[in-house]
Amino acid sequence: MDILRLLPEIIDFYSFSNLWFWIALAVMWSRASHFVLGVPWDLVTRARRSGDPQVLRDITALAEIHARRICHIARAGGAVLTGAVFALLTLLVVLGFGYGLHLAQALALLLVPAMLTSVLSRRACLRIEAGAAADETFRLLSRHRFFVQLIGMIAIFVTSMWGMYQNLSVSILGN
Repeated sequence: MDILRLLPEIIDFYSFSNLWFWIALAVMWSRASHFVLGVPWDLVTRARRSGDPQVLRDITALAEIHARRICHIARAGGAVLTGAVFALLTLLVVLGFGYGLHLAQALALLLVPAMLTSVLSRRACLRIEAGAAADETFRLLSRHRFFVQLIGMIAIFVTSMWGMYQNLSVSILGN
């Protein structure tokens, strides 16, 4: 058998009817809203409730470590990384929405909002790296989580609407 004919039969490239796509979408946004700049959100809520100074120092230290790490990555290879990411996103958008490739549509609907949250993360990391106080770090983490959740809700809504449209527009016979 020809491998190019066998591959689409084994792997379902029609992503919007695939359960694994929806699981990946849910897990991606769940993790993005739980780990805010690398800090687990349950640790932040525990620190707010208890007011324990050690937990406050831990959160501040963890946020500073992740902020320095992200800023270092951006400084070391930011231009190349930005160019490669935008080239990939452009390729996915053109292949998906220009040529109708469903796998590229699904990946674009996953990755474009994720890149928006990474831009917000970079901006928040710059503020933390500049020497934000502990209270300011908590406010920054809360605000960042809010915007990540907002982007996630919009992305899930748009993806589900587009997926339903794609599923309804395909006939039973596959035409």
